[in-house]
Amino acid sequence: MSCSKKKFKQERSRRRDDKEKYLEGKVTAPTTSDVLSGDSQVRLALWDLEQCDPKKCTGRRLVKFGLVESLPRSQRFPGIVLSPFGDRSISSEDRDVISTRGLAVIDCSWAKLDETSFSWIKAYQHRLLPYLVAANPTNYGRPCKLSCVEALCAALMISGFVEQGEMLLEGFKWGHSFISLNKELLMRYSECKFGSEVIAAQEAWLKQCQSERESKRGMIDLPTSSSSDDDDDDVVTNAVT
Repeated sequence: MSCSKKKFKQERSRRRDDKEKYLEGKVTAPTTSDVLSGDSQVRLALWDLEQCDPKKCTGRRLVKFGLVESLPRSQRFPGIVLSPFGDRSISSEDRDVISTRGLAVIDCSWAKLDETSFSWIKAYQHRLLPYLVAANPTNYGRPCKLSCVEALCAALMISGFVEQGEMLLEGFKWGHSFISLNKELLMRYSECKFGSEVIAAQEAWLKQCQSERESKRGMIDLPTSSSSDDDDDDVVTNAVT
């Protein structure tokens, strides 16, 4: 056996062991295990701009355990890339491309987004993610400010790779919260064939949320003109914004 082949097998064995450590005590479903060991696993990659705190960076953690490939800036990616250059949303229409060519993200800091150039990205197919709520500790509850692992998970689930998407989150204590917060939205998006349908589902959801907020406002019991001044604070405290 040549030295290069031996090193390749050792590296593959190490990455397999790392995956088992990553999911130790958590993976029980055969479907998820099949995703880890089978040939059907989607190729995942990222460009790391090294802007995030290494201790909090979900992308680096995925790379460390061999679940995502780290790309040099000079490398072109043949699959789907989640980036600001997308002209349409990710959808199940992208399933075949993702299956054969892979899915990639850009690992950068939201705080430095405005000052970051993305013109160097070498890829042909850019996609946007629809409205989703972050569950990561840094941006919990904030719309659209997803971490790398959340973005990859969402894109995989929307395009039809549910098991692999869920598997990525299993290495994070807060991972289940992302799916819990966005369960209905992810289901709606995954049922859409085209990106335009995903956007329509997003707008319908936001309109429904707005309607529910306005309905709750109408249910607030406002004080009558005969109420004492002591009730004034309750109007502010009970208001829904």
